[in-house]
Amino acid sequence: MPKQPAFPGLRDAMKKKVTRREQFLAELAAVVPWCRLLALIAPHYPKVGPKGGRPPMPLEVMLRVYFPQNWYALSDPMAEETLYDSEAM
Repeated sequence: MPKQPAFPGLRDAMKKKVTRREQFLAELAAVVPWCRLLALIAPHYPKVGPKGGRPPMPLEVMLRVYFPQNWYALSDPMAEETLYDSEAM
């Protein structure tokens, strides 16, 4: 018996049109030199110290949240809600 696709996979398979947000983010991925940007910032980004403590979020995740947050003028709570609400973000 063939396995039935899950709802998110089915939704993606049935999707025909790319949204403006998805198109924008695809263009962003093509234009922003992520590797060079990460290499430039990484030496200054906090790391886990000898005393331990809570590890910081990965740098790439923070940048990928920070840029759209600034472009769309989102507050921290709104940026977090948008990330949970939108797969494109």
